[in-house]
Amino acid sequence: MNQPTASALDNQILLDALHRCVAACEHCATACLRDEHVGHMVGCIRLDRDCADICALTARLVARGSEHAKHVMKECVEVCRLCEAECAKHSHDHCQRCAAACKACAEACQAYLSE
Repeated sequence: MNQPTASALDNQILLDALHRCVAACEHCATACLRDEHVGHMVGCIRLDRDCADICALTARLVARGSEHAKHVMKECVEVCRLCEAECAKHSHDHCQRCAAACKACAEACQAYLSE
């Protein structure tokens, strides 16, 4: 049986962080839409959706070994950091969990880019 290479393991860690971020952002956006003061959550919802989309795209490009993965990943880091900052402003548990997932994802992507 073949053992996975270090880079395959590194990619799996990155892919896991990207997928966790997608799920956290989708959950956060949905929960924010249910907030009684949804008008105050518009910025959060927009960033959640953008972040989920860029993370999903980045995960697909990484998984297929695309030559464009690192380029898109730079944008992913930027959007994750913006989403983290926005979600961190809100006291809702789902926003705090989303901020943590975005931070972890940005860090995983940055580590990958630094290799």
